[in-house]
Amino acid sequence: MNNSLIKGENNKMNEKSRISNIKIEGGRLIFKNFQGKENLPYNKEGDRNVGVLLDDELAEQLKADGWHVKYRPPRQDDGYEQPWLSVKVKYGMYPPTIVLINSNGKIRLTEETVGQLDWTQIQKADMIIRPYEYPAMLDKNGKEIRPAGIAAYIKSLYVTVQEDDLAAKYADIPDLMPTAGEVEEVPFN
Repeated sequence: MNNSLIKGENNKMNEKSRISNIKIEGGRLIFKNFQGKENLPYNKEGDRNVGVLLDDELAEQLKADGWHVKYRPPRQDDGYEQPWLSVKVKYGMYPPTIVLINSNGKIRLTEETVGQLDWTQIQKADMIIRPYEYPAMLDKNGKEIRPAGIAAYIKSLYVTVQEDDLAAKYADIPDLMPTAGEVEEVPFN
C-alpha cells in the first residue's frame, strides 16, 4: 500500500484549509456501504461510506492533523490494532469520481450504480480523499457538544475488480443484453 499526503492540494470547498488531500494507492477497503443502507447504530439510511485501512505512519500523521483515525481490535495473538479511516461518499455539489476497472476496461460509476461495489470483490483501490474541516458545535450556553474535526470524503476512487478464472476466460465475449438506453433485437428468436 502506498499512502501519502498531497501537499499543496487543498480542499476546493475551503481554500483556507491547512489540511492536505490524502492519496492511497493499492488500498484495502472495509465496511463497504456504497448503497447507503441503514445499519444502526453505524449507518443511517442514505449515508454512503467506506473504511480504508491505513499504515501506521500515515495514521499517526492524520491523527496529528486532527483526522478521526479508528483502530480495529486485534484479530490475532500479535495484539496489532489496524488503523483505518471512515470515508464518506457524497453526491452533491462536489460528486466523487468513482471508476470500476476490470480486464475489459473501465466504467465510471454513478450515484445509481456505485452500490454494486458493496458486493464486488476488490483487488485494489487507488483513491484521493479530501478533508472537510468542521467547527465545534456549541449549545445555547456556549458549552461544546461536539469538538471541531475533519471529515473524510472520497474525491476520486479507482477500483480494480478481483476477477475469477471464468470471468477472465469469457471476458472477450460480448454481452447479449443492451446497455442502458440502447435497444437491440434479441439474436435468438
